[in-house]
Order: sequence, then C-alpha cells, then structure tokens
Amino acid sequence: MRFDVITLFPELFEPFFKSGITRRAFESKQVDVRLWNPRDFAEGNYRRVDDRPFGGGPGMVMMAEPLWQCLQAIRADRAEPGEKRAPVVLFSPIGQRLDHAGATQWAASTGAVLVCGRYEGIDQRFIDACVDQQISLGDFVLSGGEIAALALLDSVARLMPGVLGDEGSHQQDSFNPALDGLLDSPHHTRPEVWNGPQGPMAVPDVLQGGHHERIARYRREQSLALTARLRPELLEEARAAGRLSKADEAFLSQPKRL
Repeated sequence: MRFDVITLFPELFEPFFKSGITRRAFESKQVDVRLWNPRDFAEGNYRRVDDRPFGGGPGMVMMAEPLWQCLQAIRADRAEPGEKRAPVVLFSPIGQRLDHAGATQWAASTGAVLVCGRYEGIDQRFIDACVDQQISLGDFVLSGGEIAALALLDSVARLMPGVLGDEGSHQQDSFNPALDGLLDSPHHTRPEVWNGPQGPMAVPDVLQGGHHERIARYRREQSLALTARLRPELLEEARAAGRLSKADEAFLSQPKRL
C-alpha cells in the first residue's frame, strides 16, 4: 500500500521510519510512504503557502492553490492503468475519530493521500473540492496534522504481516475483535517479586503456574474487570453483540472483581 503525505515539515517523519519495530513495514515498502512539501509547488520567490484569513481573525490559513498543485503532482505520480484514485484524507478535529476498526480498514486498503494542515487551518475551498474524509485523534487540537498522520501510519504498519515478529501480538491488543473489543489485560515480567516504592510486589501466582487454561481465564477476567472499570461502554457493546459468555457474566456479577 502507498501513502502520500502532504506536509510542510517532512523532516518530522524521517526518524519515525527508521526507529522501532514498525520500521520493518516502511523499509520493506509494505507501507510505502512518500513525502510531499506543498511549498515546492508554491509560486513566487518566497514560495508562500499561507495568508491572512478573509474576514479577519488571528493566525494564518494555508492557501488552496499550493495544496492543489501538490495533489495533482501526487495523482500524476500514482497514475497507473486501472488503478482507483486514492482517497484524500485531512487530519482535523472535526473528523471521525480514528479507532482500531478504522486502522484495520486502512491496513487492508491500497493507501491514501494524507494532508497535514498547519496554522489556523486550510482554505475551506480545498477541503470542499478535494478532501474525501477527515480524521481526528480526539477532542483536542494539535499544532499540525503530522502527529495524527504518524499515529495512523504506525497503527497500520504494526498490522502488516511479519512486522511485530509474533503474528499473534496485535491480536491481543485492546479493542481487537480477538478480545471481543475489550481492553487488554495487565502484563507482568521478571523479577517474580519487584521491590518497588510500595514494598514487595509479586507476580500473580496463576501466571507462574503453567496451567494454560487457568491463565487464559485469569487474563479474560482481568480484561473484563478493567473494561468494566475504565470503558464500560465497550463492555456493553460486547454484551449487546453476544460476545460475553456465561462465565464472563458470572464473573462480572461478583461484587469484587479486582
């Protein structure tokens, strides 16, 4: 798959592509990312890409024309016989919130053109004429769309075959259908007893017993308890979809679950 990123700060992406386990996806071109700077398509000696907003107000607005010229260059570069035009995605606080289901859909796609806004935003005329979808990370505002683009690319890259090493790793992630959309259970590693700031803290005995069925049940119950406490709406969604077993419901009915 191929993602073309329109950004005024391509240098923000380079370290990301060379660091961490997800670099495998980028180095192998399983996730092929190409960076485009709209300043390269701006006119004049100063290559201006922003201007003051009509009607007044603070800040600057990214101009439509450099973005449009950049997008046309991307489409020309992507053009192949029979290839469907890649959707144009803008990262914006008013967009649909990115979640696991969305990341999974993008991981199964052929890619997109990702537009990273800056300043007070982008000329609405470019959005109306060229943008197919808007995506948000949550109800807050970032200084630019680059962080959101990195989040999308990372969530997609880790779903690619062979990237995480263990094919089952991402299936145990929170929100994954393999966990019925619930939160992941807590994790422990060596030492068996950690002398932390609250004194000795031992790994739960069940995790050291080697009984796989008991361990699986313990982790399921921890997942249920954590979801009930922190994200009860996810638990209700799982219940409504019939994904909770009788054993799950029996555990949840207990007065003390943690």
